[in-house]
Amino acid sequence: MKKVILFSIFFITALSSFAQTTIVQQPLQRKIEVSGFSEMEVVPDELYFSISLREYFNDEKNQKDKIIISTLEKQLLKAVAEAGLPKEALSISSVGGYQNYVDKKKKPASFLENKQYELKVDRADKLDGILSKVESRGIQYANIARVDHSKKEEFKKQVKINALKAAKEKAAYLLEAVDQKLGPVLEIREVEDNVNYPQPMYAKANMRMMAASESADAVQDSDIQYQKIKISYRMQAVFEIK
Repeated sequence: MKKVILFSIFFITALSSFAQTTIVQQPLQRKIEVSGFSEMEVVPDELYFSISLREYFNDEKNQKDKIIISTLEKQLLKAVAEAGLPKEALSISSVGGYQNYVDKKKKPASFLENKQYELKVDRADKLDGILSKVESRGIQYANIARVDHSKKEEFKKQVKINALKAAKEKAAYLLEAVDQKLGPVLEIREVEDNVNYPQPMYAKANMRMMAASESADAVQDSDIQYQKIKISYRMQAVFEIK
């Protein structure tokens, strides 16, 4: 009997405590989520050209009077210096060679070396002046390897800021349309990171140069047009609705 009474007292006490407990439900936070987009196009100021030099014979038929690779390289180095470029602007990317046949039915008579270089310039017209001082028969090809911009990281930051501002502006005018006001930002996310490095477009004169020009004039009259580097970002932002 005593156990029954004690259990009843415990049950009544617990029930009383439960009844006094109030569940408070927090009001749902009103918010708006939008995305903002920004894009910037910049003209590249770092052009990386791939240049290939190769040995050759002035007398191809008899394989005489060989112009060796070191002679061509000296011409290139001198031209780079005269263009006002630092020594570091030119570097060797690879070295190779090929067997030169007088008659395809016979064994090769000699081995001709070639070298590939990477040249960094800030303007395309500098390449024309440099290559015009190298024996044209020793130029196997010259083309764009890649392009870049020295202030690319600064541009990327600015595009992100502009994209975020665009998101805030969008949220503000959407809320204004329904008589609401924009509150503080709650969340920010980067959605896209896109930097487009286009391949350059070559004019006819430059195509002749890349195909191994037959004269210095073919190099000098080249005309190269470049597309811009395109930097774009999309930012996702969540704002409170006041």
